[in-house]
Amino acid sequence: MSTFKAPKGTYDLLPPDSATYLAVRDAISAPLKRAGYGYVETPGFEQVELFSRGVGESTDIVTKEMYTLTTRGGDQLALRPEGTASVLRAALEANLHKAGNLPVKLWYSGSYYRYERPQAGRYRHFSQVGAEAIGAEDPALDAELIILAVDAYRSLGLTNFRLLLNSLGDKECRPAYRAALQDFLRGLDLDEDTRRRIEINPLRVLDDKREAVQKQLTGAPMLRDHLCEACKEYHEQVRELLTAAGVAFEDDPKLVRGLDYYTRTTFEFVHDGLGSQSAVGGGGRYDGLSEMIGGPALPSVGWALGVDRTVLALRAEGIELELPAPTQVFAVPLGEEARRVLFGVVTQLRREGVATDFAFGGKGLKNAMKSANRSGARWALVAGERDLADGVVQLKDLESGEQRAVALDAVAATVAGEVRSARG
Repeated sequence: MSTFKAPKGTYDLLPPDSATYLAVRDAISAPLKRAGYGYVETPGFEQVELFSRGVGESTDIVTKEMYTLTTRGGDQLALRPEGTASVLRAALEANLHKAGNLPVKLWYSGSYYRYERPQAGRYRHFSQVGAEAIGAEDPALDAELIILAVDAYRSLGLTNFRLLLNSLGDKECRPAYRAALQDFLRGLDLDEDTRRRIEINPLRVLDDKREAVQKQLTGAPMLRDHLCEACKEYHEQVRELLTAAGVAFEDDPKLVRGLDYYTRTTFEFVHDGLGSQSAVGGGGRYDGLSEMIGGPALPSVGWALGVDRTVLALRAEGIELELPAPTQVFAVPLGEEARRVLFGVVTQLRREGVATDFAFGGKGLKNAMKSANRSGARWALVAGERDLADGVVQLKDLESGEQRAVALDAVAATVAGEVRSARG
């Protein structure tokens, strides 16, 4: 046993499970690539102010969950708790919005960090794939991103997920609703932290998961009843576009999400097989975030989907992804000359695009064949001194048990042909 263990609330991603995580990331990003989103990668830490301004001073993420540190030079940094603020900061810093082609479409994948109570589906280190469309206010853009997320889930075979949809209004209609909500909330029996939240961002109280708070919220004013005509029309267009694309959704007037920067469209994907931690992803429009972090007015929309949560959703539905075998061919040399020759064949096969492994460590035939079977390979290449003297290598089909001699000078081409044929 090692002296050290992974920190509490984190996990190590190891084979064979890691192949599923990689496949999920690929499936989520594939629709984005087809829709013109380019890849962006940002640092794992940023200035604390980026998140306190953008995510919100009153959010649990900022007040309770951020990992912060002070550098030797005195800078206050935070491990990134979410991706949007970092991606928007990177786009602004690189002046991507000035290139003349808006919206700027970006996607990303990475690890994020929040200090939370570890439980099933909720970790202190977690993985997300996200997408942001920066610099355009268009209901079709909101619908596009939602549809791309739905298509990603469907491509994985998921069916038991639901899309919750809401509008949070804008700077024209939200102030009146905020005042009405504050008046209602001040009359409730709430703890001091929640009462402070009423004055900073009362919408966040609606997102409180505690049953004692939710019971008191019955009869609370709903934002949908306070939307201005422009926001109503915008939201209706999003709904119509989703319906036309065959995307089912549920209107959820209490949906707020945990970040302060959202405006107008907000949405969340939930999966019924995950218990209390049912959210697998979500996002929305954030038209004022650019100004919050010192940039120009850039209406934008985006989402982040949890890779960890999506894997749990797959398991809940009993879905096993069809993953390519990590090894297709396994080479078993018998003797030093065969080691040299077969190692060369392995290198050649890999260059031909065939996943090939080698019996390292001078194993005998029995142990080497056990390794070949454990590797998941379909074929084994076996060669000893007599085979080499005859100018052949034995090609064994590990599924059928059939074995035949293949000319040494044609073995790479022959095996590559077998692999392509098996792929169909």
